[in-house]
Amino acid sequence: MDPREGAFTRATGREVEGNHAQPRYRRYQFDLISPHCGRSILEVGAGVGEFSAQFTDRERLVLTDVDPIAVDEMGKRFADRSEIEACQLDLDGSLELDGEPVESVVAINVLEHIEDDVAALKSLARLVVPGGTIVLWVPAYQTLYGDFDRKVGHVRRYTPATMRGAVEAAGLTTRVCRPVNFLGGLAWWLAVRIGGTGSPRPGMVAVYDRLVVPVTRIVDRLRPPFGQTVLCVVEVPA
Repeated sequence: MDPREGAFTRATGREVEGNHAQPRYRRYQFDLISPHCGRSILEVGAGVGEFSAQFTDRERLVLTDVDPIAVDEMGKRFADRSEIEACQLDLDGSLELDGEPVESVVAINVLEHIEDDVAALKSLARLVVPGGTIVLWVPAYQTLYGDFDRKVGHVRRYTPATMRGAVEAAGLTTRVCRPVNFLGGLAWWLAVRIGGTGSPRPGMVAVYDRLVVPVTRIVDRLRPPFGQTVLCVVEVPA
């Protein structure tokens, strides 16, 4: 048995075959991330492809995960889309990409699982063309760190300052680095840290997706100094 089987569930608390519908939240992520992505994209830790399924106008999408079960699920899901390839990739191993380097790498809730995040950023940069981007979406602020973070193997949560520090230590350049999802951070604090739920409950997630995400979009325009997530756009030097 491949020891990497089940990595998706361990890292997210969800089953590969489960219902992962959060359409408003996925679109919210997409609207923040996609403007920083080029025509060819590699997503690291893509899970079952929920996020990158929204890219419909790109020339090449390489969707990867360490979990072979998740990769198999993506292969079935995108069998009719010739621009998408699904393959196994492990950030803790030697990274190799079939074909040409991509213009952008997307890593959503990945870097916080890796002990040596600087080495991981260097490895990702080697898969990107000079002048391309690495777009990172990571959990924010150690004050929000709780039982759920420990359960899914989060080594850390970031601030904009610690995220910039890792990027600079990797010899890369920060284009954008800011907290997003202020209301999500507040809800997380109340439900998980103060309320002691231990993990987000499906009912709470559904309510959040339906009612809170639309308001979050409006609040984000004010650029609040706190949020559930840090969005960081990294430039790979020429």
